[in-house]
Amino acid sequence: MSLRLLRGTLRLRPAEFQCAPCGRRERPLLTALGAEEAGAFHGLLVQFLAVLGAVVPYEMAATLAARLLGTPVSAKSVWRTVQRLGAAADARTDALGAWASHPRFEAPSDGPEVSPAVVLGVDGCALGMQVRTRRRRSPPPDAPPLPPVEDGHFREVKTGVLLRPQERFEASPRRRSVVRRVLVTWLGHADQIFERILGTLHDVGWLGTDTTVVIVADGAEWIWRRAAELFPRRCEILDFWHAVEHAWVLARDLFAGDAASAGTWVHTVVSTRLRRGEVGQVIQELLTLARSRPEHREAIDGLRAYYEAHQHRMDYPSYVARGYGIGSGAVESAHKQVVHARLRQAGMRWSEAGARRLLAVRVLLLNGSWGHLGGLALRRAA
Repeated sequence: MSLRLLRGTLRLRPAEFQCAPCGRRERPLLTALGAEEAGAFHGLLVQFLAVLGAVVPYEMAATLAARLLGTPVSAKSVWRTVQRLGAAADARTDALGAWASHPRFEAPSDGPEVSPAVVLGVDGCALGMQVRTRRRRSPPPDAPPLPPVEDGHFREVKTGVLLRPQERFEASPRRRSVVRRVLVTWLGHADQIFERILGTLHDVGWLGTDTTVVIVADGAEWIWRRAAELFPRRCEILDFWHAVEHAWVLARDLFAGDAASAGTWVHTVVSTRLRRGEVGQVIQELLTLARSRPEHREAIDGLRAYYEAHQHRMDYPSYVARGYGIGSGAVESAHKQVVHARLRQAGMRWSEAGARRLLAVRVLLLNGSWGHLGGLALRRAA
């Protein structure tokens, strides 16, 4: 029974309800919706509270739940449901990655969803973490002082975005969007995010033996190395905007205080030529720049070495013609939706387990994968 139908049938009181037709007093509302005696929720209520907790802070989620249910709900109860559901969802994604990474696993060669090409964007963003400190209630007089407490530290949340080139469409002039995308996230070692990406690709059925995986990234070596280990059929693309951003760093040094000249140089010498696939000409142009100052020589040599190292990943006209795209806008958008919108609000700091579980619930919500809940085993949260 839906919550709307339930509210229309029952006249709600703070902790119990009364049947409208006969006036007979029934069990408390939360019990009727599927709450256990000890207060650990399951069923429809888990999904309801978990959605609220994944979208807004736990205190606000508890307030909204109380208004909608007509009975008090604590922020701790919302937290517990997110932890239970998030732990189960996170374990499922881990199992998918282990399954797909097993040496004896054989990828299907065909299927209704297998795509000739899949575009993969991978990147990371910082997340504020809690700092655990030791406490002494009554230290002895000769005890050494405790080390100073840090204000906080950060960990990198790695996010992968999967989409199919044939599902791109032009939403408006010069603005493209996608019909469907699949998000994968991980707070931890870099190897784990690629195992999860591989498992998710097989789970949605997009990856076959002849599928080309197109990796769009910012040039980080860990991305290319792990992609090479997992995807023998691949196309590597250096994100166009990161390539231009490196040129801007050099231009600010060369034209210190002259933003107009710096912008003109980046546009005419670098950006326009890179779009045309003239990477070699850009490299030659860098060799002709004046090197009167040592810091300029170092910056010029650094940009030239960067373009030379990634030249085989910068055939931008070819990538555009095949519908692959040349920018990492999809993964940058995913960071904002998965991480920033919920986990990077003012003053928020997270434990590792709490962040992972909340991220798992947000990915379920944003991927439209709520149907997986029927197969998840929910455990009681601590």
